Amino acid sequence: MNQPKPDKTDEEWRASLSPEQYAVCRCSATEPPFSGKWYRHKDAGTYVCTACHAPLFASEAKYDSGSGWPSYFQPIKRTAVTLAPDESHGMHRTEVRCAACGSHLGHVFPDGPKPSGLRYCINSIALDFDPDKGALSP
Repeated sequence: MNQPKPDKTDEEWRASLSPEQYAVCRCSATEPPFSGKWYRHKDAGTYVCTACHAPLFASEAKYDSGSGWPSYFQPIKRTAVTLAPDESHGMHRTEVRCAACGSHLGHVFPDGPKPSGLRYCINSIALDFDPDKGALSP
């Protein structure tokens, strides 16, 4: 089930997020590699958007890519995230955003493991964790 996009002003986003979260989620910044609290996290559950708490990634899809950021081979549902071309910094990448609130999460690359062959490289600071029994959806 898709959640409606939160109707927040820039001022409300600034008030509801830490300065670091705001920089990543609302301004598309990137946290330093190997610095995020979810990078080596291995508990079972669901990674959710830190800005709106929409479910994004199941722990079953998480793997260690060696990149320095949490990596997943697929979102919890195909509709949990949106993808868009990102030509910033002279690179050709695909940006990943939360479908529910539009927050920047990270990027997806075509060098991941099976079954998808994708690596969703996500900023820890854009995530929170719900220790439930989250499961992957088709």
